[in-house]
Amino acid sequence: ARMQEGSLSLMQMAKISSVLYDYQSNNKLFYVSILTSPTTGGVTASFGMLGDIIISEPNAYIAFAGKR
Repeated sequence: ARMQEGSLSLMQMAKISSVLYDYQSNNKLFYVSILTSPTTGGVTASFGMLGDIIISEPNAYIAFAGKR
């Protein structure tokens, strides 16, 4: 989600991260995050990196900010 996509999509990242925290802490379950290329911006800053196990495609482009 990007700011260009609207404030609603931006707020959904916070909601997903909050529910994911509850899921992991209350149920004692693990979360697998699978990153595909490209993964940048908000996804990297929020639920993309919260996994107990994080895997990605070989040679995937994963960054906080995209190319300039």
